[in-house]
Amino acid sequence: MSDFSKGNVVIGQSGGPTAVINQSLVGAVETLRDSDTIGRIMGARHGVAGIVAENFVDLNDVDADRLEAVANTPAAALGSSRDKPDEVYCRKIFDVFKKNDVRYFFYIGGNDSADAARIVNEMASASDYELRTFHIPKTIDNDLRVTDHCPGYGSAAKFVASAFMGDDRDSAALPGIKINVVMGRDAGWLTAAGVLGRSDPADGPHLVYVPEVPFSTEQFLADVKEIYGRLGRCQIAVSEGIKDMTGTSVTVALAEALGHRVERDSHGNPQLSGSGALGDFLADYLKANMKVPLETLRVRADTFGYLQRSFAGYASEVDRREARECGRRAAALAMSGDLDGSVAIKRLDSSEYEVDYVRAELSDVARVTKSLPKEYINDRGNGVTEEFISYATPLVGGLPVLGKL
Repeated sequence: MSDFSKGNVVIGQSGGPTAVINQSLVGAVETLRDSDTIGRIMGARHGVAGIVAENFVDLNDVDADRLEAVANTPAAALGSSRDKPDEVYCRKIFDVFKKNDVRYFFYIGGNDSADAARIVNEMASASDYELRTFHIPKTIDNDLRVTDHCPGYGSAAKFVASAFMGDDRDSAALPGIKINVVMGRDAGWLTAAGVLGRSDPADGPHLVYVPEVPFSTEQFLADVKEIYGRLGRCQIAVSEGIKDMTGTSVTVALAEALGHRVERDSHGNPQLSGSGALGDFLADYLKANMKVPLETLRVRADTFGYLQRSFAGYASEVDRREARECGRRAAALAMSGDLDGSVAIKRLDSSEYEVDYVRAELSDVARVTKSLPKEYINDRGNGVTEEFISYATPLVGGLPVLGKL
């Protein structure tokens, strides 16, 4: 390994913010600042876009109290980016790194961020330029491969579970049918978390629909009729990314049928979270087909939308701690030798919840998403199993305790 003392650092944040993404940022910064082999620590404003524009924030001299306040603040303190760098874009990033003697690159984000880090790292290797690149995992979708779970998920899941708890009591007070649309384009991890606050068999959500199971409006209607007929009410959790039997997004198909333009991000993904169209469609469908007099049928829909990502003051304690540690471990690994990769959380086989942190290859994390496993979805495809509840409960931590008369 060549010796590059006082190598400079670039840290960036990418993709959808979370309640604990800044914990990972601060964990990396505080670890790097303790080393005498680190020169400038530069935070890239708005991810890769800030790198190519050389729009950097000096993180060396930010005082400890301010850093701690940033760590406990939701959303991306450096600003985020939805840019999906191709090889030309990554070449510009690499040129900036060479110009500024950047020898360490940390990118906090999801699988697309891991892929950008991989491309830049391979360019450096091909040019015999020593660059240590680490991806630090982050996503409320919990869909990164290799890692047991992702920083950001536990806090978003806590918000979703708590929101369903309160909404369920609202639904019980004024019985009817309530549909809540939850984030999750390709994976149902966050939608499934709606069940975590249930304390009674009659508690909602009574039905859970995720992208991993093809969605049928006919089966949906039959499911709702069964629950409504038995309980006199029905609370429903629906992933924004549910797909029909052909694999087409129900939201996209609905928008196109209504003649609406489907907005897409730079990755080509349809924007699903900024609209209440799916909830309204499902509510209207039930009103038209439940065969219950409209004057007695109360059907409502909410879209949780972007509130799930960065709800202040509601981060999971486990999530905060693990996000911070992922940042620390990435920095420590990068400084320990000629290493690159991603940090993965490994759940230990123990009677108590315990984890370890391991290095994963960038290529094993990049691009591909991890779906909700079949064993976490019930046989009817409209709910989750006890295995999922056992998996997710430690990540969320304590939830409100509600009383009933």
